[in-house]
Parts: sequence; C-alpha cells; structure tokens
Amino acid sequence: MYYTGDDVPFLAREEMGTNAPKQHQRIIGKLMLGLGSLYYFEKKIPFEPFVETMLDEGKSSPTPDLLLYDNSTDQTPLIIEICHTAGLQNDIEKVIWLTDKNNYGILEAFVYNYKTQQWFRYGKGDAGLTTESSYSEILQLDLNNFLE
Repeated sequence: MYYTGDDVPFLAREEMGTNAPKQHQRIIGKLMLGLGSLYYFEKKIPFEPFVETMLDEGKSSPTPDLLLYDNSTDQTPLIIEICHTAGLQNDIEKVIWLTDKNNYGILEAFVYNYKTQQWFRYGKGDAGLTTESSYSEILQLDLNNFLE
C-alpha cells in the first residue's frame, strides 16, 4: 500500500522538506554563478555546472549540491557538497564513497563548511584522506575565489 502521509502536517514531514538554510543556498548560488560564467560565457572551463542534479539519470542516485558535468563523456568529474559543522563528517564520508566506490567518473570532490569557511578536497585514489584545500586540480582554479 502506498502511503502519502497526507494526515501529517506539511512541516512535520521532514523527508519531504529541504534541509538547506539560506547560507547554504547562498554558497551554492555564488559557486553556480562563478562556474556558470566560466562555462557558458567565458568558455574557460570544460564542464557544465548543475545544482542538485542526479549523478545517474538512468536510476535513482545521489544528488550532490553542485556537480560539474562533462557532456562529451557523460561523466561527472567534480562534485561539491556544502555543509555546516554538524554535517561535515557525513559529507566527507559521502564524497569519499562517491568518488572511490562508484562508477560516476568523479575524480575530485570538495566539501565546504560554511560555518568555519573551511574547504576539504578529496581526489580519486587519495586513500580516504582529505586535504584542507579549495584548489581544483582539474579546473586549475581556486573555488574559494567565488565566495569572496
């Protein structure tokens, strides 16, 4: 039987809601604006940025906060997760798992903690160890520049 949860007040249905405060969305917006400008107008990066987009359109799959997609190979070489301090460890584990244990083509992943303004970078094959860095080797640019 399919249960819609209609008898539960809308705000109480947490699985239906979005856990993305304004600061979280602000960071995504700034990154999308900067990366989008580099891709669509300046033609300086080879990957198209997308917000909250499935990694695999053929089946239910994770949706990073922001991903950069290679239209020529149908791969996602870079993902970015935005979090606050309480969600940091989960997001780091998530990007490591997505990068190393799945076939999405992810080569580089970032987690940004907007509470502490810290970036963490993980590259495919980094043996589960992140570095505190906002510099993308794939794009050859510092992602933090979009947040200043």
